This record gives sequence, C-alpha cells and structure tokens, in this order.
Amino acid sequence: MASQNLKASTISSLFWKLFEQGGTAVVTLLVQVVMARLLAPDEFGMLAIMLVFVNIGNVIVQSGLNTAIIQVPDATERDYSTVFWMSFALSVALYVALFFAAPFIADFYHMPQAILPLRVLVLVLLINAYNAIQEAIVARNLEFQKTFRATVTAGVVSGTAGIVCALLGGGIWALVLQQLAQQACKCAVLALQIPWKPQLVFDGERAVKLFRFGWKLLASGLLEQAYQSMSDLLIGRVFTTADLGYVSQGKKYPNAVGTLLDGAIQPVMLSAVARVQESREQAKRLARRALKTSTFLVVPCMVLFAAAAEPIVRVVLGEAWVPSVPFLQMYCIVYALLPIHTTNLQVLNGMGRSDLFLKLEVIKKALGIMTLLFTVFVLRNLYAIVAGYIVTGVIATFINASPNKRVIGYDYLEQVRDICPAFALSAIAAALSLVPALFGLSDVALILIQTLVMFAAYCGLAALFRVEEFGYLVNTVRGMLSARRS
Repeated sequence: MASQNLKASTISSLFWKLFEQGGTAVVTLLVQVVMARLLAPDEFGMLAIMLVFVNIGNVIVQSGLNTAIIQVPDATERDYSTVFWMSFALSVALYVALFFAAPFIADFYHMPQAILPLRVLVLVLLINAYNAIQEAIVARNLEFQKTFRATVTAGVVSGTAGIVCALLGGGIWALVLQQLAQQACKCAVLALQIPWKPQLVFDGERAVKLFRFGWKLLASGLLEQAYQSMSDLLIGRVFTTADLGYVSQGKKYPNAVGTLLDGAIQPVMLSAVARVQESREQAKRLARRALKTSTFLVVPCMVLFAAAAEPIVRVVLGEAWVPSVPFLQMYCIVYALLPIHTTNLQVLNGMGRSDLFLKLEVIKKALGIMTLLFTVFVLRNLYAIVAGYIVTGVIATFINASPNKRVIGYDYLEQVRDICPAFALSAIAAALSLVPALFGLSDVALILIQTLVMFAAYCGLAALFRVEEFGYLVNTVRGMLSARRS
C-alpha cells in the first residue's frame, strides 16, 4: 500500500513539475524571442557575464543545504529556520563583496556601463536565500503544484516588465529587471502558499549535521558553476561580448528544452529515492524509470531542434541571430546526454552519497577545465570550445554512472542498453524529417512539416517496436485522464 501511495504521489508530482517546466518554458521562450528582437547580442553577452557572479553566489548561498533538507528524514521547522539564517548571512556578505567588486569587474571586461546594473542584479541573492527554503519544503512534500503556480506567475510578470522596459529603450536594464522581478515574484507567490516563515532560532548542532551533508554539494555546485561560468568569462575576455551573445543564445534554447523535460523528472525522482533509500531494489527501479522516460522525451526533441535549427532561429529570433545556429546544434548534442548525467547524480543525492557526488565532480571538472583551456588559448576557436563540451559530456556519462553499479546495482552498460532505443529511433526519425528541406519550403512551413514528420515517425516506430517507455507514458496518461473523469 505504501508503495502504491508513493507511486501515485510521484506520478502526480511529476505531472505538476512537467506543467511547471512547460509553463515556464513557454513564457520564457516568448519573452526571450521578443527581447532578442529588441536588444543587441552584446547586451545579452553583458548579461551572461554578470550572471556568472550571480549564479556562483546562488550556489554559495544555498550551500547544498536545501538538498540536505530534502534528503534528511527528520527535518523540522527549526531546521528550516537554521538553514535560512545561514543562507541569509552568506547572501548579505556576498552582496557587499560584489557591490564593491562591481567597478573592477566592469573594468576588466571593458563594460563601464555594467557597474550599477550588476549591483542591482545581485540583489537576487538576498531573495534566493529565502526562496531556497520554500522550494526545499515543496520538494520534500512533493507539492510541486505550488511551484507551478509561482513559476508561471513569475514568468508572466517579469517577462512583461522586461519587455516594457526594452520597448522604452532600457537596454541592459530590461534584462536586469526581468531577472530580478522573476525571482522576487516567484518568492512572493510561494510565500502565499507555504505557511512556513523564518523564526528567530538557530540550532548549532543541527546546522553542523546538515552542513556535513551540504558542504559536499556546495563544493560540487561550485565546481559545476565555476566550470560552466569559466566558458562565458573566457569568451567574453578573449573574444567579444557579441560572440558571447551568440554562444549564450545557442546554449539557452537547448538548455530550456532539456530542463523542461529532464528537469521535471529528476527533482521528483530525488524526493522519491530519498523515501526508499533503504531499498536498493526500489531505488534502482525508480532510477531506471527516470532515465528511460527522460531519455525517451529529451533525445528526439534535441535531435529535431538541431535538424530544424536554422529556420527556427530565423523565424523566432531574426536574421541577426543566424550566427548562433552552429552553437545551438552542438549544444543540442550536449543536452541530449542530460538524462544520464542527472539520473545518476540524483540517485547519489537521494541515497545520501554526496561524498561520491563530490568526487565525481572533481574528476569531471579537471577534465573539462583542461579541455576548455586548450580550446580557448591554443585553438582560439569558438566552435572548438563548444565541441569540447560535447567530448567531455560523452566521457562524463561513464564517470557519472560508474558509482551506481555498487550503490544501487545499475551499471553503465545496462544504462546504455536502456537509452539505446531513444537514440536509434530519434536518428531514423530525424533522417526522415530532413527530406522536406529538399523542396524549398518557407521557414514556417518547413518547421511545421519537419516537426510533424519527426513526431509521427518517432511515435510510430516506438509503437511498432513496442518500446517500453512509450507504452509506459501512454498508460500513465490514460490513467491520469481516467482518474480525472471519475
């Protein structure tokens, strides 16, 4: 009975998380399309550099402690307040440091106009110190419908504010306002739904216990964020902010698609695995389901996106952004591998093995940094930089999967076999979707026909060969519809 209740709550949470990611993706896409047509590539490049410092600050502020709250079985209201005050103190310290560092950052990247926008943008850190606790409570209780409401509302409000500012000639301030308004609105809407409010208590003993788990995730998060950010910092310094704008736009949309699908499944899986961490068999079953389902959804989307990249960019962003097409196609390959990375890492978190998580991050980032430095300073080629992410991403699939052979009995070869159907069917369907490009159709017509061909071929082949994931998804949707009708 407990197993059935867990399955029901997990499926319900998965759909709410998917609605959240889908609603956010649609709103974000519309906002980004409008703003890309109103603003210049170098302004997006400037934002990318500023977000490096904000994103690293967010990792430090959260300190891995929000994941610790999800994972530990005995978290209390006292723990929530303890973690909040730790995070808030860190956010204040970081804000002060970045406030005074802003002129030096702007001077180093030859962006004197970025000093005040950066000082305003890093206010996000103070908001996220509070919001991290709210999101941890939601994830712990599998109440993702609350995040759905908050995220979609925040996307609409912040997007409207950013577009209006851009229309009024706000330039970089439009992007800053959109980022700040999104986090503030999300925090406010969540606060209206979650009864928790911080109390004036701090439990030193519990703080130590939570930090023992969280510090490894903090170190892992810093390594990941520093690695991802290093590319933006080096491109912005060695090349131009316009070049960085093209690369960041090329990365943004595959990342959004991957996050929409894989990002809906993995947070739910973390909470589910944390509830059954005493059973390796149940944990493996959840991991396999998450990996196969996520791969089945993510891979064909990435393959279609790469195949139709040029007409999509021309229609959606405009002719000025066509130089971003090769970067977008390469990042589609990078994010097609996302499910195997996140599934294995979420299993380690859910099973309480943040020590292994940290070791994997050190190995991967050492490899990634060496590759990045070689492509930037030796090859000095933007395409080689992104291609380096593909190479390290493929190698990292093995690195991430290796510990789970002994943690839950799910080895790398078994994982490869589980994801092969999605890759094989996507390749065949993509080849068929390229045929319409030979007939000289308009961009809009070509995108629609390629999408229909890809969808029909992929689903048709999956049904023909009775692919397990396809049957599971169809039955799950049928079950949800039947439950709603009854």
